[in-house]
Amino acid sequence: MDLGTLGRTKFVDPVLTARGERRAQVGLKALETLWFNTGTLCNITCQNCYIESSPKNDRLVYLSLADVRSYLDEIRTGNLPVKMIGFTGGEPFMNREMIAILEETLNRGFEVLVLTNAMRPMMRYQKALKQIREAHGGLIRFRVSLDDHRAEIHDLERGTGSFRKAMDGLRFLSREGFQVEIAGRRLGAEPDEVARAGYRTLFAQEGISIDCDDPVQLVIFPEMLPDADPPEITEACWSILHKSPEDVMCATSRMVVRRKGADHPSVLACTLIAYDARFELGHTLAEASAPVALNHRYCATFCVLGGAACGATKG
Repeated sequence: MDLGTLGRTKFVDPVLTARGERRAQVGLKALETLWFNTGTLCNITCQNCYIESSPKNDRLVYLSLADVRSYLDEIRTGNLPVKMIGFTGGEPFMNREMIAILEETLNRGFEVLVLTNAMRPMMRYQKALKQIREAHGGLIRFRVSLDDHRAEIHDLERGTGSFRKAMDGLRFLSREGFQVEIAGRRLGAEPDEVARAGYRTLFAQEGISIDCDDPVQLVIFPEMLPDADPPEITEACWSILHKSPEDVMCATSRMVVRRKGADHPSVLACTLIAYDARFELGHTLAEASAPVALNHRYCATFCVLGGAACGATKG
């Protein structure tokens, strides 16, 4: 593994690291999870958003119902082994077609995971969401961003009052019987077990049923700083770290986006790297089956060294 700090020469060559070692690649074992980025517009601006979502960032524009349908059709006609459809943003409920997109996806029998901050954009659709739960409750899950179990730390990242608003949305989802998960972040130096204990106390006080020992119900993601200098991942790292390429999420997932001004959507290697053209694999799922070179700092900090994955399934 490259432990050096070699500045701009790192993460450049898709085949070799800055030290001339063979860069690790990940092949698509099977497409099990397909993500749709519904658009990068968001109702808030976070201090460190990996995809730079904000009320003004429309670099990834809203996906339409027709866009989503075309990929769901390709899954069916290609008999692809997709089990779960994930929706992320931005804030998915900023997209005015989101409810129709959810209904279309659920009507086709897919398991659905929605990543949301559970704030005002989602709360506008309480009635529609209740109807979705009545029709498809067992198929849909919501992963709510709650960066920390302390309001003051969460609000430093997302803005004053955002913790209270997120908790309002979380209480609504829990009260109405939705399957709910929490996405936390390692914003401080707290050990994992201390952070989980803090969330456990919070949810007990609020009467929200979350198993804080379950790494799916409460996932605490590593931080991804844009100026970080992690080591590059080489082929030798798999044995050194006792990991397999199949553990990395690009072995089983892809993400669909529509870039501003583009005539059609594109398929990317993963949910984390939205603006780097090297990770754009084609316009169809068939075109996007090529191996992915781990040629970005997020590949190291989040997936390989961080051990995280956006799309953990219920099983």
